[in-house]
Amino acid sequence: MTIAREDITGIVLAGGRGSRMGGVDKGLQNHKGVPLALHALLRLQPQVGEAMVNANRNLGAYESMGVPVWPDAQSDFPGPLAGVLVGLERCETPYLVTVPCDTPNFPLDLVERLARGLHAEDAELAMAATREQGEVVAQPVFCLLKADLLESLVKYLQSGQRKVDRWTAQHRVATVVFDDTLAFDNANTIEELQRLQRSS
Repeated sequence: MTIAREDITGIVLAGGRGSRMGGVDKGLQNHKGVPLALHALLRLQPQVGEAMVNANRNLGAYESMGVPVWPDAQSDFPGPLAGVLVGLERCETPYLVTVPCDTPNFPLDLVERLARGLHAEDAELAMAATREQGEVVAQPVFCLLKADLLESLVKYLQSGQRKVDRWTAQHRVATVVFDDTLAFDNANTIEELQRLQRSS
């Protein structure tokens, strides 16, 4: 690995509204007897030095997972970039890696491969991607970033923008393609969660 594991902080993004799941707290939905966010956290922890969770409600339930829990600082910044901002503000390492709470089977070598891609391309951030029908499809919430991108993200959000790809396009991005598309299957709806439980 080109970046030492202890130089990377991981954050599980569980701050969304869960609107496509009827407004429930997605990270706390039961998946095989364990909350979705805990699946993601347990998968991430061996890949990073430190870990934390970004959540905006039921903070006690998330705190019981044993890592620091930070809500969004700005209530008017919905979306994943608000969680990325929290991670960049709170991490004490040179790098931050983000994963969503709703993808319990993401690759066990995710961080290592993103780190290799970032280093090889002298990039500021590395983003996972999959191939779907021959097209490379970015998975922007699976992202390894240099912590010094904080200032850039603050400016971007203060300008009223919130689209992830528009912000990442301002920086040198390494795209790391993973062949196992199923590893990135996520649960946005109750039906998708049920399908995930049947398939994995």
